[in-house]
Amino acid sequence: MENSKKRLKNSSSVSGAIASSAVTSSILISGTETSTHLLVLQLNAFLSKHLKQDSSPQLLLALSGGLDSCVLLHLLVEARKQLVKAGCAFPFELHAMHVHHGLSTNADRWADFCLNQCQLLNVPLQIVHVNVTKNPSSGIEAAARLLRYEALFNYRLDAKRFSEDMPVTEVLPDFVVTAHHQDDQAETLLLQMFRGAGVKGLSSMAAVDIIRRLLRPLLNISRKELHEYAVLNAIQWCDDESNDNTHYERNFIRHEVMPILESRYPAVKSVLARTASHLAEANDLVDTLAAMDAEPLLKDNSLCLQGLSALDVPRAKNVLRWWFSLNRLAMPSSEHLSEIIQQLLNAKPDANLSIQLQHLTLRRFQQRAYLCREQIAQAFDLVWNGEPQLMLPNGGQLQFKQVTGAGLALKFGMTKLRITNRDGGERFKPNVLRPTRTLKHLLQEANIPPWQRAYLPLIYWHDTLACVPGIGVAHELQATEHELGIEITWQDTPFNT
Repeated sequence: MENSKKRLKNSSSVSGAIASSAVTSSILISGTETSTHLLVLQLNAFLSKHLKQDSSPQLLLALSGGLDSCVLLHLLVEARKQLVKAGCAFPFELHAMHVHHGLSTNADRWADFCLNQCQLLNVPLQIVHVNVTKNPSSGIEAAARLLRYEALFNYRLDAKRFSEDMPVTEVLPDFVVTAHHQDDQAETLLLQMFRGAGVKGLSSMAAVDIIRRLLRPLLNISRKELHEYAVLNAIQWCDDESNDNTHYERNFIRHEVMPILESRYPAVKSVLARTASHLAEANDLVDTLAAMDAEPLLKDNSLCLQGLSALDVPRAKNVLRWWFSLNRLAMPSSEHLSEIIQQLLNAKPDANLSIQLQHLTLRRFQQRAYLCREQIAQAFDLVWNGEPQLMLPNGGQLQFKQVTGAGLALKFGMTKLRITNRDGGERFKPNVLRPTRTLKHLLQEANIPPWQRAYLPLIYWHDTLACVPGIGVAHELQATEHELGIEITWQDTPFNT
């Protein structure tokens, strides 16, 4: 036990970790120590239960270089070996990502350490640098966590599906895998209790989060077990010196509160983790109710406020929490949620409602609530040369499809089209039976939200405004019933974000 304590104390030395990593590699290759270890068996059972067996799932491990993620890295490598030995036709593919926050003077050494470990284990690693605001209103911990998850969720892997003969394509990982364990779960429950969280917050972390594509396979494993496994298999890691700073809430719970509780209740961590599991089951029922209530209200990721107001207040709040979670938003406080409900349901019809919720903005328009990503309007002038899709600078895209009896008539020679954004003052006539009107009036009539109008692409044929997505095609350029035409649809950024 004395050696274990010494290893924990000295593990921040990256050079020492790298010097011993060859021992780790030889142990893994031999398969004698880890192949029958209980943690390997538990991980194999978890992966067999939650991964599809008829494909080659892509896993992206969040690798910090700390004890927990280094142990999980080695466990995953060993689990994959076991699957191959067992004759699995489609073992999972493992990639890793290290997010470089730049908050510590040791950050570069941690990144180098992760790179060396992944090279030894033949695991592809991506190092992503993020810039954490020094004094964010939410706190440095929360800001760093948000940037870390954004990097993990948005990263695309170079992957080959099913066959080596297939071309390499960019795909989102099937799951992001994190090394949260039983101690983390217990600490999270206490933190949420102290913050006055509801059932969703108290349910803490789920082992499988399908919506966010998250796997947490170690939630039933204590940190002590992970440390024992690391010592047994000569696994090295780095210690973040900030983990000892009790100014941070979680560290205060870990170093000051939890030892006192354990002195009276030795099994408190496992009990708290079990309580979180019970609350997660209750939260599943609450989410099921929210999904049922939201089904008639939700369209294109916007909520009908008239229908929301027909629910009693607790159920309306439950729908909002469920919707926010669907959009990867942290839960607002009870007071903030009550204020949001009040503003959504009681604001004047023409009120310009704008509530910032982390990376999204909550807006209201025509008795519907929207979650939008703020964008900076930028001028663009593009040319379409026949491709099926055309990406726009703001992240949206135009799709072009040949159809019969609709769209821009091909007989006019629609080989090149000019795509640009609005200047203001445009006039348009999509209906031959109605007069030419301003585009502003047509957009209002079509109930297109104001924030989308600023990014709406306009399609010109020569100098004629030929097509406005969501509005129509200039009447004189429309394909007739039996004529071939080009149908153009605009997709704004996903989920109105």
